[in-house]
Amino acid sequence: MAEERILEQRKEKVEKLKELGYEPYAYRYETNAKAGELLEKFGRVKEGEERENEELPKDEFSLAGRIMSMRVMGKAAFFHIQDESGRIQCYIRKDSVGEEFYNKVFKKLIDIGDIVGVRGTLFRTRTGELTLEVKEMVPLTKSLRPLPEKWHGLKDTEKRYRQRYLDLIVNPEVREIFRTRTKVIKKIREFLDSRGFIEVETPILQPIASGAAARPFITHYNALDIDVYLRIAPELYLKRLLVGGIERVYELGKNFRNEGISTRHNPEFTMVEWYMAYADYNDLMEMTEELFEFLLDEIFGKGVREIEYQGEKLSFKRPFRRISYLGELSRKTGLTEEELLHDEDKVLQKVKEVGIERAEELSHFKRVQELFEALVEPELIQPTFVVDFPKAISPLAKEKRGNPELVERFELFVFGREIANAYTELNNPKEQEERFKQQLEERAKGDEEAMEYDADFITALEYGMPPTAGEGIGIDRLVMLFTNKDSIREVLLFPQLRPEKRCGEEICQLEPEEK
Repeated sequence: MAEERILEQRKEKVEKLKELGYEPYAYRYETNAKAGELLEKFGRVKEGEERENEELPKDEFSLAGRIMSMRVMGKAAFFHIQDESGRIQCYIRKDSVGEEFYNKVFKKLIDIGDIVGVRGTLFRTRTGELTLEVKEMVPLTKSLRPLPEKWHGLKDTEKRYRQRYLDLIVNPEVREIFRTRTKVIKKIREFLDSRGFIEVETPILQPIASGAAARPFITHYNALDIDVYLRIAPELYLKRLLVGGIERVYELGKNFRNEGISTRHNPEFTMVEWYMAYADYNDLMEMTEELFEFLLDEIFGKGVREIEYQGEKLSFKRPFRRISYLGELSRKTGLTEEELLHDEDKVLQKVKEVGIERAEELSHFKRVQELFEALVEPELIQPTFVVDFPKAISPLAKEKRGNPELVERFELFVFGREIANAYTELNNPKEQEERFKQQLEERAKGDEEAMEYDADFITALEYGMPPTAGEGIGIDRLVMLFTNKDSIREVLLFPQLRPEKRCGEEICQLEPEEK
């Protein structure tokens, strides 16, 4: 196999570097510049053009990076090195670095993929390309495996996810995705901090799986000899802080839900949740619109309110569209809102008509949810607040004023995907206790996603939680939106993947990800 032969040859080069007195895996290298910074500062000119009165600095610059291409022409060579900021061309001559280094080290022992340090001065080639003329080169890390072939790169999706380090080396656009992700997270923190929220950390290992409708991961705590859960949501802990007098609080971190893997779901995902005392879900809808305006300004430019996503132009001009959960579902099914809430036979019949699997096994409101997901969600392309959900599927939300069968809850949908979930929080301990008991009944009937009863949370509410509104936004889906990616795996550095299966010497092709 070609790659194995290259591996052995490069291992031999490691030993030869040592024999010549070079450390093939260096300890450090002093730099004073980045490739991208030099290109930005001194720019490029087109062939045949000159910058008026331009004079490149005579200073020497030291850079370090990975060699991405190489063209050797006898006594001189051009190569490109890439650091985190970008890629710059370098020019090395035998006369500049010495015949021994050029012939014995550079030409024979340095390969594409190696990490090197270079020191030199800037000049322009005849084509106008900014180039570093190398006065000194230092091998820093010997790459034993070859990079993907230059012209085709790393295109195999499965390999890109499994070897993200290689994906980041050879696909610059992938690095930009994760720079954007970092910026989104930073700007969300900035937005909340500027409004008087404080960031906190709550337990990831929790004795009770609650705060969301989801199946948890279970692990065993040896010291206490008890089973604990990876948190499915930080909600109930954050609300305890409201009871304690922290009136504006948020947490940005990982949650874990033992669900399937698809283009929209990863079992380990990042969310921001915030809670604001003395507010309701109407305040949060306005705040969510303000957050999107802020993020669009910071990521796409001041005043940008329309972006393109998967070929569709999305407008984030305020106010976002608002629709009623039951009203829209009634329009799509032909059933009245009363029938959707109470007529189990008609809802079951409609579920079967739509072709939803295991219809007989689902509870009434699970069927209602399935109908909404199948018939309404795919049509919610432009930013849309879906408001006023049935109480039966919202055990932590406060009853809607004027209609006790509904709750003051909204979900924000963009391009058919839920981006945010929020509600006016239930702060009546007696009613919360009843809702928890209803969830226990659902669990007894086989619903593994129903919430557990959290007695300490009830106790906390009995001390009094102020009127509060709370919201959660999925960071991964938000980054998908802002980077125009249609799979959640594209915006996760290390997405969860099925284990590789080996068939003889070959790795079997894995099943494609679900939609």
